[in-house]
Amino acid sequence: MNDNKILDEICEDCKKEDITVKENFIKHGYKICNSCNLLKTIFPL
Repeated sequence: MNDNKILDEICEDCKKEDITVKENFIKHGYKICNSCNLLKTIFPL
């Protein structure tokens, strides 16, 4: 398995590259940027 593919910084929702994706993946286990995380917290669907 390629470790670079797992730890890339591309958000699974918006497909943009962001440094917060890696931080959220380490903290929570999902690859999502802070802006998408906030959006999902305010509007959970």
